[in-house]
Amino acid sequence: MKLGLSIFGRGSSSVMPPPRARLTLGDDDRPIYAIGDVHGCLDALRRLEAKIVADAATIEGRKLIVMLGDYVDRGPESAGVIDHLLEEAPAGFDRICLAGNHEQLMLDVLEGRAGLDRWRALGSDATLASYGIDSERLLHLGSSSAEVGAMIGETVPAAHLAFLRDLPVLLSTRLHIFVHAGLRPNMPVAEQSDRSLMTLRLAPSDATQLPDRYIVHGHTPVARVAMQNRRINVDTGACFTGRLSALRIWRGGGRVLST
Repeated sequence: MKLGLSIFGRGSSSVMPPPRARLTLGDDDRPIYAIGDVHGCLDALRRLEAKIVADAATIEGRKLIVMLGDYVDRGPESAGVIDHLLEEAPAGFDRICLAGNHEQLMLDVLEGRAGLDRWRALGSDATLASYGIDSERLLHLGSSSAEVGAMIGETVPAAHLAFLRDLPVLLSTRLHIFVHAGLRPNMPVAEQSDRSLMTLRLAPSDATQLPDRYIVHGHTPVARVAMQNRRINVDTGACFTGRLSALRIWRGGGRVLST
């Protein structure tokens, strides 16, 4: 008898993933370009990066790109997006990639903490196809979550697995907090779980309760980059609309760039 969780069942174990890093930048005057959810849209990411490079051409010194998570699923080139993010950032730029809920779920499947059925509901078929894996064949194997994760892991490059494991969940600067999903109102940042930071859904009326910070996030698609109650949502639904967006933050001002 095989032990483990069925890929058709609830598909999650009681084993929690290791906590993710939370980064802090001090007084950093670099322009920051925060990019919303990519979801396998490699061409859009390349085109947006070209716009960012052009926008920054007249700004001296180094610049920073902050990726807000959700690089995989739904779009056609998840593996290619991770390959791209593992490469050097454009000349003159540094890059920090944060974890989104889609990366966490992909990692949970690969490490046997979640079943394939949960991941499929969020668009895993496109991700698996980008690695040359037939998801329908996996579904018919009837193996445990750990076995299915191991099968997928035989195809996913070790560098991609390390990328998924090593993503920090939050970046804090003097005036901004960058995170995939957002922050819970009325709760200190240090007390908010990684899961909440990657999966939270906020109503437009929810305020941050951080009078000295703006929260820059993605996760919930909007028609255009929007700011409300000191929250700035940069997810313009690239995998649905073809529009991938970035917010430039520099010297107290902001500018939106989109494909």
